Amino acid sequence: MFWVLLLLLAWAVAGTACTRLCLAAVRAAAVDAEPGHRRDLTLYEAAFLSGGPRRVADLTLVSMARQRRLLLAHTGWATVVDPRGRDEMERSVIGAIGPGGQSPIAPVRAAAAAADAVRGLADRLVSAGLALPDGDRSGIAAGVRQVQLAAVAVASLGATALLLPMPLDMPRHLVALWFALPLALTVSCLAIARVEVHPYSRWASPAGQRLLGTLTRIADGNGAGDDRAYLTWVAVHGIRAVGEPDLRAAFAHRERL
Repeated sequence: MFWVLLLLLAWAVAGTACTRLCLAAVRAAAVDAEPGHRRDLTLYEAAFLSGGPRRVADLTLVSMARQRRLLLAHTGWATVVDPRGRDEMERSVIGAIGPGGQSPIAPVRAAAAAADAVRGLADRLVSAGLALPDGDRSGIAAGVRQVQLAAVAVASLGATALLLPMPLDMPRHLVALWFALPLALTVSCLAIARVEVHPYSRWASPAGQRLLGTLTRIADGNGAGDDRAYLTWVAVHGIRAVGEPDLRAAFAHRERL
């Protein structure tokens, strides 16, 4: 009856993973905007909620490059044209480039993402209930991955059990049916998560995701030719939304570093 031990193990794996995902979803749902809180997102806020600190740094670099205040060469170097930053984010980028006025893009991006200006932005979004606190970030995504692994483990345990010798009074199809129950639990949990909590954001709370959806629809309605709409798409979708070939080459070079 060794297959019974495998079945118990399958239930333990499936139950643990599904419980963790449910708890993560409950914690994320508990983070919501302040009562009566309604406001528009800035581009920096949209960038953070979509992709975190690095997305904010990318947006700042692209915005300054489009205004010709920063040159991003196809060789992967950033050159300061206008040393006067218009806000904290831009001043962080200029400071990361250094007094020489030139630097590779990769360290600039990393330094700008870790700057005090980005940390302050994150704190304000968490206080407003639009971003997830540090402890809740990646909780749902990690929970989904655990349930996916649990489904594979249950299927593997079931296959192993079916390969074992069985008593004459225990049909193999009945054993398969017993293992189908924890497998159905994991699959159902994934299906519910897909409907209820998808996308599995690492940064935005449910309230933040709703505001991001509204911002994206507005940008789409304004058209790609509008500069704010363009930067909104970069904030939400990252550097893959960059249309200029030269800028694409600069960031592609950065990714190979």
